[in-house]
Amino acid sequence: MAGKQILMLVGDFVEDYEAMVPFQILTMVGHDVHTVCPGKKAGESVKTAIHDFDGAQTYSEKPGHNFALTHSFEEVDETTYDALVVPGGRSPEYLRLNSRVIEIVQHFFETNKPVATICHGPQILAAAGVLKGRCCTAYFAVRPEVESAGATWVNPGANAAFAHTDGKLVTAVAWPGHPEWMKQFLTLLGSEIKI
Repeated sequence: MAGKQILMLVGDFVEDYEAMVPFQILTMVGHDVHTVCPGKKAGESVKTAIHDFDGAQTYSEKPGHNFALTHSFEEVDETTYDALVVPGGRSPEYLRLNSRVIEIVQHFFETNKPVATICHGPQILAAAGVLKGRCCTAYFAVRPEVESAGATWVNPGANAAFAHTDGKLVTAVAWPGHPEWMKQFLTLLGSEIKI
């Protein structure tokens, strides 16, 4: 299998695990993952946040690691990428306000390329107008945006490890779903792991 070139859109306070773990998994199996953030260049980093489920009505937030950017946002040519990853955390709420981010996301849907998003990541997809007629999941607090964007909400129940594939879109609730989320995304990418 030849590795795919994958674009990952991140911003400050992206959820730590939802950026780092997919980056590591996709790189481990031979894909070339380019991490970018609007307004930042290759070699810079974004701050991450660790979201945990510790009995509160919603997640708690703690400081995470710095996540290195491998490429400059201004140099992104979305036509050269095979797939897109949009992690969650708090960064989607402001990344969705960037018109270039919206254009990039729309390209992946218009060309039917694989897209993986998790947690709050679907906020960007809703803003890009690409969810109408789709079935997807997300962090439960994003459900109103998913449904307002014309998608059918796939209810994970109490299963935070849940992931769902609809065509070339793979969505998951939160970082506990990494194994299933990445398994489904790797299947779409045609990835093979040989031991």
